[in-house]
Amino acid sequence: MSKEIKNIAVVGSGIMGTGIVYAGLVGGYNVTLYGRRQEALEQGKAYVQKNLQTGVKIGKVTQETMDSCLARMKVSNDLETAVKDADLVIETIAENIDMKGEILKQLNVMCPEGTIIATNTSSLSVTAIGSFAKNAELVIGMHFFNPVPKMKLVEIVKGLKTSDETVQAIITAAEQMGKQTVIVNDAAGFATSRLNVLLGNEAFYMLMEGVASAEDIDKAAKIGLNLPMGPLEMSDMVGLDTRYKVLEYLHKTLGERFRPCPLMKKYVDAGLLGRKIGEGVFKYENK
Repeated sequence: MSKEIKNIAVVGSGIMGTGIVYAGLVGGYNVTLYGRRQEALEQGKAYVQKNLQTGVKIGKVTQETMDSCLARMKVSNDLETAVKDADLVIETIAENIDMKGEILKQLNVMCPEGTIIATNTSSLSVTAIGSFAKNAELVIGMHFFNPVPKMKLVEIVKGLKTSDETVQAIITAAEQMGKQTVIVNDAAGFATSRLNVLLGNEAFYMLMEGVASAEDIDKAAKIGLNLPMGPLEMSDMVGLDTRYKVLEYLHKTLGERFRPCPLMKKYVDAGLLGRKIGEGVFKYENK
């Protein structure tokens, strides 16, 4: 019998974290968003409200559901307050094993007994992240995709010690959020990231070599390969710094075919990180 989840805490108030908050609320959960900066928390609340209002406008969400979601959402810049009643904590911080480890060490002390900890990593070892927890059976990968309100997939990653009960609880939670799931074992890059970063990296090599313009590379991928978003636009959406870190990790663990394109490094060094700062491969009016 899997653990019943009612209260979710999301650690990290970036675009991924706030998207997960939205999904949790629409799934009927009580959700608390944790972030260090009050400004980011207010932006998170505004993001969730805007997506709910859009849902009402197009008939996907009722006004009653919207009101209920907003009533079940809390924000906090105090981690202990955010997780004190959590049945599930989903961390969405940077792709850095040491930073994730530090968060798990804090959660060891702050969370109730039996709280499941899900990491939204797109490439790092769930087994390694779980080694920082007092109970690795309760640690699992829950890889959402950007933008979370629109993307249907959640990649569920089993660490070496993740229990079957934890897996089942997360399958149930993801499905209640309206997502479809795939179960993968803990291998570098899992299933989706290995495919996605290779496509994005190759698009950067094509851009560097002058094969075509950025607009035409993405247009070819969308029309010719029936992709919903071009690989360069997707890289901007994910964040070029995040994409570069994932490639570095996969290059180190899986070999030469994942070597990051030098042009991508130039963008990162120049601070052109993508949609979140308003400019990457493309320019954006809204961050």
